[in-house]
Amino acid sequence: MDKYYYTIAQLPTLYFDREPEITIESFFAEARKWLTPGDYRALEKLDIDDTVTGARDAVLRRYKRFEDALRRDLAGWRRARISGGEAALPAYLSAIVKEGDPLEVEKKLLHLRWRFIEEMEREHHFDFSVLLLYLLKLQILKRLSSFDSEKGLAVFKKICEVSL
Repeated sequence: MDKYYYTIAQLPTLYFDREPEITIESFFAEARKWLTPGDYRALEKLDIDDTVTGARDAVLRRYKRFEDALRRDLAGWRRARISGGEAALPAYLSAIVKEGDPLEVEKKLLHLRWRFIEEMEREHHFDFSVLLLYLLKLQILKRLSSFDSEKGLAVFKKICEVSL
């Protein structure tokens, strides 16, 4: 247990709307120093886009169930829109997906995930689950930083030219 105290205590605070003071690579470098090989491998395997819920950690299973439910709700809504039908969305999602352009919607969905992770963090302090949640937040920030409107517009224009 004590191996987590030092690792967690040295991690900088993460904010959704700011670039992190630590990279994912730096996080892994520190984790490798202090964690057991098994714990380190578990961190290495963590991928925010993986919704398979067979994780050994209860917190991670809870997050993956949340992510899976979120994706199922969104997929059902999108299928209904494509077929011209009306799909019911949970209230927390309805306000997110019906307002704004696709980039803003994606940012809001990332923020929803962030808030869910923060809610789970309240129940943990210096255990392995904190490191898992921290890494999920770093992955969210990495995805958020990958949004570049100029590059996106260039790709969009190129796709539109090809399809004409």
